[in-house]
Amino acid sequence: MPLAIIIAVPVIDVWLPRNLHVAPLLVVAPTFTAAFAGPRLVATIGALAVLAQITAGLERQALGDERVVLEVVSLTVVSALVTLFCYLRERHERQLVRAQLVSEATQLALLRPLPPRAGPLRIASEYRSAEPDSRIGGDLFAVTRTEHSTRLLIGDVRGKGLTSLNGTSIMLGAFRATAHRQEPLPELATYLEGSVHWGLAELDSAVDESGEWFVTALVADIPDDGQVVHVVSMGHPPPLVIHRASAEPLFVRKPAPPLGLGGLGEASYVEETFPFRRGDFLLLYTDGVSEARDSEGNFYPLAESAAVAGRSAVRPDGGPSVMLQHLMADLLSFSGGSLEDDMAMIAVSWGEPGTGPGRPRDERAAP
Repeated sequence: MPLAIIIAVPVIDVWLPRNLHVAPLLVVAPTFTAAFAGPRLVATIGALAVLAQITAGLERQALGDERVVLEVVSLTVVSALVTLFCYLRERHERQLVRAQLVSEATQLALLRPLPPRAGPLRIASEYRSAEPDSRIGGDLFAVTRTEHSTRLLIGDVRGKGLTSLNGTSIMLGAFRATAHRQEPLPELATYLEGSVHWGLAELDSAVDESGEWFVTALVADIPDDGQVVHVVSMGHPPPLVIHRASAEPLFVRKPAPPLGLGGLGEASYVEETFPFRRGDFLLLYTDGVSEARDSEGNFYPLAESAAVAGRSAVRPDGGPSVMLQHLMADLLSFSGGSLEDDMAMIAVSWGEPGTGPGRPRDERAAP
């Protein structure tokens, strides 16, 4: 289009009456090009537009006319300014791309994707940030192996901005540093509490926001040789066990307060055990799932939806990943395609009989 304008204006100008002059339309060529091109192409189009305007003036033998001279000078200035604008825009875009690459690398290092298998368990995870341009927020999850079990962490850092990311980093670092050891879950929870209080003290000396954040969390331990799950809850929503056509919440009798509330060492952490049989699914989630609302303000019926998704996941081609795909599609449909809060989910099931810790499964049976 810019080239067509540059060619057409001098040609049309020849056939028009002397009192009609369409050469000022040439300013459209460089300004339109700036919408999609870089500075070099814009400068080239601008130079061609100026040349076309000079040609139109020569055709009319009016190049020395003050109006024509003013048009040529104006077009030259506009072309130069538009070229400068494109140069600055391109430089800022390169800086933005570099910043995005660094941000994505940092986010992936902080919140690593969970492995599809851990010992005899099959695992799938789903994470969505409420911010469309962010891949990580205040929700977190992690998995690690001990010698005879698999340990899971899911949590929700209540805070804002960098404070929330600091809390996520502290929790994940503390869990990865100690969860692979054989200490009981209450001792692991105590270590996490100490790490959060240390993080609060660090933030208190740097930012005046330390009192605004705390962490709800849940740690679970699934032994390889049993069909149970051990749970310690710190103010977090109860996980669900999907058994056949029903989803049962695992309500702990003695939940501890969220990490970061109260004094260090004051909380009492109690491990509770629940059945987790072969063929069942264990669903851990944050309140971004259970408290999602539709347009009328109704909460998402997670237990009912999980039971339906569990029936789809027990097929031979199913599994935890299929279950989460069904749940995510249903959740987004319920909430109108967007979420008002960060959300995280972990789905766990036992592998096929005979697949012990570290033993690879037949790839043909993979979902």
